[in-house]
Amino acid sequence: MRFLRFGLVAVTCCGALVLAGCPEKPAATSDAGAPEAVQAPATPPPARFSLTYQSPDAGQAEISLAPDEQPLIEPTSEFELRSSVGLRNYRVRLFDEAERAMVSDDDVEESDAGLVYRIHLPQPLKTGFEYTLVVDAQTGSGFTDTLGREVEELRSTFQVAGEKEKPAPPPPPAKKKKRK
Repeated sequence: MRFLRFGLVAVTCCGALVLAGCPEKPAATSDAGAPEAVQAPATPPPARFSLTYQSPDAGQAEISLAPDEQPLIEPTSEFELRSSVGLRNYRVRLFDEAERAMVSDDDVEESDAGLVYRIHLPQPLKTGFEYTLVVDAQTGSGFTDTLGREVEELRSTFQVAGEKEKPAPPPPPAKKKKRK
């Protein structure tokens, strides 16, 4: 009987050891004895913008947004602005030379992964004139990306290629009829 109890205790202990398993081995190190540092997840880069337009000759063409450049573009009525991250509290406007906002029909697709903003003008831009695209805050002094980081205002000026169109002369005034 004593032997049976001893055997039962031995089997139980062996079973507990098998179920518990061996302790985990430490992670392999790349250097002799120096553990690898855990890297924090990388934060995405700041917001970047790209602007394209529908060219009558070449399809879609990109407009440089460098602050020190004033690119020449062909007359168009279709623009597409893209951002590399989603934006909050922003507005997009296109101004003429007199700093008047252009009338347009706009579409927007927003997501945390980015923004696609399409500007549809009723008439093509006039040749020879300068236009400015502005992305700034809708309310307050600034706007942010979806991570809450401040985004710098974008202000890009470009010129439509060709000679400056002269405004159409005003219609001649209607002649007044004299009464007799």
